[in-house]
Amino acid sequence: MPATTRTTLRRGLAAAAVLPLLIGALASCGYGSEAKNDEKKVAAEGEKLSADTVRLGYFPNLTHATALVGDQEGILQKELGGTQLVSTTFNAGPSEIEALNAGSIDIGFIGPSPSINGYVKTKGTNLRIIGGSASGGVKLVVNPAKIKTLDDLKGKRIATPQLGNTQDVAFLNWISEKGWKVDAQSGKGDVSVVRTDNKVTPNAYGSGAIDGAWVPEPTASKLVSDGAKVLLDESDLWPDKKFVITNIIVSQKFLSAHPDVVEAFLRGAVKTNEWINANQDKAKASANAKLKDLSGKALGAKVIDAAWPSIQFTDDPLAATLQAQADHAVKAGLLKQPELSGIYDLKPLNKVLKAAGRPEVSDAGLGAK
Repeated sequence: MPATTRTTLRRGLAAAAVLPLLIGALASCGYGSEAKNDEKKVAAEGEKLSADTVRLGYFPNLTHATALVGDQEGILQKELGGTQLVSTTFNAGPSEIEALNAGSIDIGFIGPSPSINGYVKTKGTNLRIIGGSASGGVKLVVNPAKIKTLDDLKGKRIATPQLGNTQDVAFLNWISEKGWKVDAQSGKGDVSVVRTDNKVTPNAYGSGAIDGAWVPEPTASKLVSDGAKVLLDESDLWPDKKFVITNIIVSQKFLSAHPDVVEAFLRGAVKTNEWINANQDKAKASANAKLKDLSGKALGAKVIDAAWPSIQFTDDPLAATLQAQADHAVKAGLLKQPELSGIYDLKPLNKVLKAAGRPEVSDAGLGAK
């Protein structure tokens, strides 16, 4: 959107592995290889806040474009003044959560599933979701020679990025609502769910190993550029066509010690989203320039032009959809019902929004007291 009560699964970089840990139940998807320090830094100028530096984590991924653009254009650094922004990129949610838990990063852009994971693993003691970043950007793309309608998926091999990740849970929930049966752990059933790293999904599609994929951008548009067809946009399954794909999280320790830095960062994120939404072409080019800076290769125009319009950049964390995604994971048997009360602290964001003359956003009853 099991065996002890908290047995879950996590797949490593090379292959899936079974781990008896709840944290592995839900993982995020990303592009790139390992955590990578961004050597290109914008010079910090102006008055230093209560921290010398703020360490940011995000993925080199279009659904993290708030971070890509805010970093590339220096918007985040400008709001931080003399406090230096130091960025690190990650391949997947678990490694970013581990970095946050270890104190290696202070703030991160991350998907809903690892946000839930990180909160549950520490029994609500380490992270808070402090803002939204993006909605949408996830599609079901298929081989049009083999699949022409949604009913044709039965008996086919469809990839998701990772066992229990956000897209995997969404696809399992969609299968269940169709009345079809799939074993969540093995992926076997009326549809074969093939967990495949996003980096190799295009090759798997090209070789015929899979018939389609339920994946985020830009993987979906990479497949389309290879001849696949979009059969379903996940946004169409959600009220108002909105669902959280990227949150902003913070270490509770950092939030407590440096509320001024967190507020300044959120002000930068809000201004970045405002700039993105007012300058779509420039923002798309900026995000692609940052991707090239991080990976050495920009996305082709055909891919990014197709991918970009499906992502909505929003400050609203769309909290109600986070709860729904957790419920979908429980329904699929990948997670025991989590207690999410307190996962959000939107007071700093709402302070920033109020100062900007913008309406406040809701935590859907899951806010910190």
